[in-house]
Parts: sequence; C-alpha cells; structure tokens
Amino acid sequence: MAKMVNLTIDGKKLTVPEGTIVVDAAKEVGVNIPVFCYHPKMEPVGMCRMCLVEIGRPMVDRATGEVIKEADGSPKISFGPKMETSCTTPVSEGMVVVTTSEKVTSARKEMLEFILTSHPLDCPICDKGGECPLQNLTMSFGSSESRYIFNEKKHAKKHVPLGELIFLDRERCIQCGRCVRFQSEIAGEPVIGFSQRGRSLEIVTHSDPGFDSIFSGNTTDICPVGALTTADFRFGARPWEMKYTASICNHCPVGCNIVYNVRREAASGGNMVIKRVMPRQNEWVNEIWMCDKGRLGYHYAESEQRLRKPLVRKEGQLVETSWDEAFEAVGRGLSLSRKMAILAGGRLSNEDLFNLNRLGTDRKADLLLHSYMAGGDLTAQVGLGKGSNLGDLGKGSCILVVASDLHEEAPIWWLRVKQAVKRGAQLIVISPVKTAMDRFAQFVVHCEFGQEAETVKSFLPVNANNLPEKVQAAADAFGKAENAIIFYGSQTLGLDASAVLANACARLLITTDHVGRANNGLVGVWHAANLQGAWDMGFRPANNLVSRLNQADALIVAGADPASDGGPEIIDALKRPELFVVVQELFLSETARLADVVLPVLAPTEREGSFTSGERRVQRYYPVNTPVDLLADFAVTARMARSLGLVLEDRSAALVMQQIGTQVEGYDKLSYTRLSEFVKQTPDVNRHDLYYGGTTYENRQGVGVQLDIDAVHGRLMKLEDIPAVGLPTAEKEQILLLPVNKLYDQGALLTKTNLLDQRKTALFVRLNSATAATLGIQQGKTCLVLDGQAYSFDVAIDDTLPAGVGLVPRSAGAPLTNPVLAAPEPVR
Repeated sequence: MAKMVNLTIDGKKLTVPEGTIVVDAAKEVGVNIPVFCYHPKMEPVGMCRMCLVEIGRPMVDRATGEVIKEADGSPKISFGPKMETSCTTPVSEGMVVVTTSEKVTSARKEMLEFILTSHPLDCPICDKGGECPLQNLTMSFGSSESRYIFNEKKHAKKHVPLGELIFLDRERCIQCGRCVRFQSEIAGEPVIGFSQRGRSLEIVTHSDPGFDSIFSGNTTDICPVGALTTADFRFGARPWEMKYTASICNHCPVGCNIVYNVRREAASGGNMVIKRVMPRQNEWVNEIWMCDKGRLGYHYAESEQRLRKPLVRKEGQLVETSWDEAFEAVGRGLSLSRKMAILAGGRLSNEDLFNLNRLGTDRKADLLLHSYMAGGDLTAQVGLGKGSNLGDLGKGSCILVVASDLHEEAPIWWLRVKQAVKRGAQLIVISPVKTAMDRFAQFVVHCEFGQEAETVKSFLPVNANNLPEKVQAAADAFGKAENAIIFYGSQTLGLDASAVLANACARLLITTDHVGRANNGLVGVWHAANLQGAWDMGFRPANNLVSRLNQADALIVAGADPASDGGPEIIDALKRPELFVVVQELFLSETARLADVVLPVLAPTEREGSFTSGERRVQRYYPVNTPVDLLADFAVTARMARSLGLVLEDRSAALVMQQIGTQVEGYDKLSYTRLSEFVKQTPDVNRHDLYYGGTTYENRQGVGVQLDIDAVHGRLMKLEDIPAVGLPTAEKEQILLLPVNKLYDQGALLTKTNLLDQRKTALFVRLNSATAATLGIQQGKTCLVLDGQAYSFDVAIDDTLPAGVGLVPRSAGAPLTNPVLAAPEPVR
C-alpha cells in the first residue's frame, strides 16, 4: 500500500497517496485547477504556467527537525515567495494549497493574455468551438478586453496537412506540446515535433508519409484548441449540434469503448448521421484512447452499397422481394434439409450467435465458425482472471507475445503492453519475423517458421537447463513472475497450427501456476471483434471447411464471406445445385451472390447487442438509429426459425441476453442491467473540465463484465501435448506463402472508408532476393498461382526471410488464410 499524505486545498482537508501531484489531488475535493499542457496520462512538464497556485508547507526547526507549531498547536505554514506549477509539484505532508487568491487569479489572467496575443479570432468557425478548453478558460479567468494591437498579431498557415488524416492550423496552436508528447510517450511513434523557436515555434511531421501513426486521431482529442482536426470531421458539425451514443468498436478483439457523435440532417431524409467517432473512458479496456482504424472505419454503416431489401433467386437471378416472401422461401428450402450447416462470423453479436445456436441445435446442424484461429475453448478455461487490468501490470509481471504483431492486430493492446513495460513489466516476444513490439522487449526469441508452439513448450520447467542461454533467461523470467499473461495469435500460422500453439500456451500457464487469478492467463488475438463470443456460444472452426460444406444440403451464412476468403474449392462447394444457401449480410458479398436467399441486416451502429472481447469482457453497445425496414441478425434468425416451427426471441436483444444469462456456461446471470453498470474511474475524465483530460467522453453507459474462467470453478481439464503441425514442403519452382495480418486490410467493413485508402494494404509478397532470383521474380509486380488461380502481387525484397518462403497479407485480395504453396504464373 502506498504511503498516504494529508494536505489542505482551499480549506478542504484530504488524504491522497504519496506521489500524487497537486492538480490531481485537487480534483479529489472538487477543485479544478486549469491546465493546458498537463494531461493526467502523460508526464508533467509545466510549460503553460496556467496551473500556478500558492503552496505553503509546515515550517521545520533545522536544529531539531521538528515541525514548528502555532499557539493553537497547528503547524506553522510558510508560503514561498513565488507561485508553483501544480502539475509538477507532488503533495507533501501538511501542505496547504491556495488556488483562488488574488495572486493566483491575476496570474491566470496574465497567462491567458499572453496565450491570446496571437491567437486568431476564429471561435465562430473553429471546429473546437463549444468544447474548447481555451475558450472555456478565457471565459472563466480571462480579461474581457485585449491590450494587444490586432495588426501586430503574428499570422501563420491555417490549413497544413500533417498527413492525409490530420490537419494543423498553426495560427491556433498554443505550443502546449500535448500532441508531441502523446506521440512520444504514449503512442511510441514520435513522428511529429517542434521546429523553430520563440513565437515562430511550430509543429512539423518527421515521417514519410506524413504523421505516420495509427494513433494520430488521439492528438485531436487532447489538443486544447482547434489546432488539430481530422479530415473526417473538419468543418463537419458544431459540437453542440450533436448528440452522442455509446458503442463498442467492432474492428478488433480489444473492444474499445467509443461514442458516435450524431446529428439529424435533411440530406439523409431526417435520419441521424454519424459525424465522428470518439473514445469513451474504460480504464480496464482502452483507457481513453483508440486507434485510427476504429475512429475512421465506420463509414460502411452509411454506405450506399448496403442491402436494403431481401433478395430471392428466381430463374437464376437474385431479385428484390418482400420479407414475407423471403421467409417463405427460406422455410421451404430449410424444411427439406436433412443435413444443415450454419457458418457464423466474428462480426455477429452474442445475441445473434445464441439464436443461431438455438436454431442449429434444433435442426441438428453443423455449427461452424468462419475463422482461421483456434483456442477459444482454452481461453474460456485459462483466460484472464476476473479483475484483470493491463494497467495494473508492472514490476513483477511478465507478458509473452507469440505469433502476433499487436501493433497490426490489436493496437490498444500494443499500446498498453508497451506502457506496462515502462512501469517495469518484462516482455518476451516469440516470432519468426520482426514485430513492432521487439524494440520494447527484454527478450526477443526469433524462432523458425512453424516452430512457435515448440518454442513455447521449451519454456516448460521440464525443459530447464537444456535451452540456449537467451531462451533460458526468458523462460526463467516467465516462470518466476508474480503475474504472467500470454497473448497468442495466428501470424504465419493456419488453423491447425494455432490450435497447437494455444495448447502449448495453456499448458505453460497451468504448469507455472499463472491461471485462476487476476492479471494472469491466456488472451487470443482474434481477427474479428467477437470470435471469443462465438466460441463461447458453441461455434467451432472446421479443419476442412470444404468437406463440411459438401456434406450439407442447406447452409446459413451469417456475418461471413467464405467465397472471398476461401478460394475456388469453397466457391465450388457453395455452387452445388443441391445446396440451399441463405445469407445474412450487410452487403452483396461474393457469398451472397451465390445464395438462394439474401437477408439484409442491421449494422452494429443501428442496433443494440454485446461483444465478448479477447480479455473475455462482455460489453454492451447501443443503437444510433434503427431503420424500420431492416432487422438485426438475431431477429432474422428468429423469423427463419418461426418458418420451421421453432419459437426464438425476436423482440429485443436484451431479452436474448437474459436467456444467455441462464443457459450459457460462464455467462451466469448476465443482463443488460449488469452490463450497463459503471463506476468512478481514475483519472476522472469528463467533459465538464475539457482542459484536463481532453474531449474524451466519460463512461456512464457501462464498463462491462469480465467473465470468470473455468479454472476458478474447478472445471479445468487436463491438457495433453498436441504434436506439432508441419508446414507444406515447397517443390522446385514453388514458394511457401505464409499469411500475416495487417491493420488496414481490404476487409468489407474497411473498404467503404475512402479516408484510409492511402494506408490500406495492397496485395504483396515479401521474399528474399535468392528466392526471387530462383523463381524469376523481379522487384515490382509478379503473378503467382495458388489453388489454380493467378493473382497479381507487389513484390518486396526482404533478406531477413529464409529461402523458399514468402509473406502475404490476409484480406488483401487473395484467398489466403492458411499457409499455402504457390508458383509463378507460367509464361505463355
């Protein structure tokens, strides 16, 4: 426990932990000290001087070291001749702080006058107007008149693109340094900085492309003026015109808490339109940050390509029809089925998956999960213990990241793991290729491709003293750690290999006694938001999806596009004339084009539901607006079930969650009421004092519920060693292509966002120069044939890779989810 310190602020007595700085302590008793440069998530610098206060300390007799007392026995307080910055001054025993004296008030007024000497009179047109700390503090503490001559104001460029996503108005910038420090301290991507000096000081970008960071949008949240704006929101709306709706980001397994700012517009027929996405505080999940993919990747919901009416195949063509006719067609097709299969994707909510499970169970259907990663059953057993928070990890903790590049797959986890290392946690990275995490790790173990699981197994105590020195040191650090967490992924692996890896990770955690308690356990770095929820709801990926599909005579596909991801064999399986295919989808995907019935569904922004994050935290999201002509996936499934004589809940996602809370193991007694519970968080970020934490929204809609794991309830089954899965062997004139995940992929949800076009991953192959020479591949473009189909790849030479191997991105234009052999296209 930290030592506690007693002090007085504006006559209010309080007790706070030693090391707390004055500006944070003041908030504990409702005293808000104005700041510009200070931010509770960053190291204080005392640059703006706005937080000056008078501070007195007990006088001490130098001879005896005793506190000098007043006549009444209270300590005699001595105030210094100068004021002190409350953002850099830690509290001390007996300290007395005065924040409202004439001296303090005068200083604030003078600092604001200095800041405003060359600040433009932009308030009526500034994007920050209405949520601007400078505007608010000027109204509260500034002068009503200016002594500065308008013609002597220093002018600067007002539309400077730091990159294609962020614009800088240099005239508005007050040089607080928040953006520069965020990129350096928090994001770990110091791509912007200060240039020049004095009144000519300005923000510049050091990277090419400009402002090359996946966290750049956060700088617009913490900027205390309108100097930084996003290309998405710039001149889009005024803050007071918008309402907000709480939600959960659906782009990765982190489950970032977000807010959609919406405005009703005539151009949309009077409907609510999303104007921007903002982070919502959840100190257990994303703190107050979010990545640019989550911030800018929402435009799919308002795309003109959205399906709005059901489609039924007539005379070989898909034609629009009514909902009644569509469900009649579904009922006829499914009622004839003797072997049904349901293929679900990770974009579906828990409620959708539950209803699909109920339908599938009733029809004895094959419940398939569209995923190339295994281990969701093991994360339910030995996942993070209840009460876990990556923000608590520090000295005495160890984090192992294997087969995953968190920077590309789960950026906020990357950020939080990096911060844990800064607090003293040890980091081990096991990967056959370099990752963005390597530079922060104490131990980097570069294994051969396909040897990730074997490397993890070598950490088991039974293998002690038989390891290379570097690997032994990493194994010792993990085994001796007070707390240990493993993040495992699917980089360069297929489904079978990821199952072996998950098993090895779980066995290591169990053997070293790092399960069943907070801040210990296994985390899957899934490739979709709710794959963990899908595992919990009973869906499993198939080792041979083509074979399973060929066994079915009826198929329901929901939230998945196997035709785009699976190649020619999947397409052939879906085209079988005896197979009746129903697709629930947002867009006319390649799979939907092959369906007999296509049922349009609501986007996550248009409905309520819940996701289960990779940390097994169940969180609720809310609707922005709900189109009357569409249904949520769970309701579509219920209507299909009704056509087959089965009654499922279709009225409300909340009612489905009540059933989940009574029927799904591990989700005991869950309800939307529990998911909506919130608590006071530290730091106390809210929009009442925008100058303190930025424009991040406080969380009053629920921080979610972290599930218990099986290990806590004695349901931990014994895990046997699973043999390693070998990689395919390349013959002459062949190359082994290994899949990697990229943040800005070509997935259906992201391709509708034009703002990210410059960042989206093109289809490439990375290989070494010797392999390229052997196969006759030159820098530039090449065509490779996989599964009988030719694809055009950009070529990148990387001599750190071994011979015969190429790295190719998933979801970038080629159906590659597992390791596969390819060859150059023959010259005709």
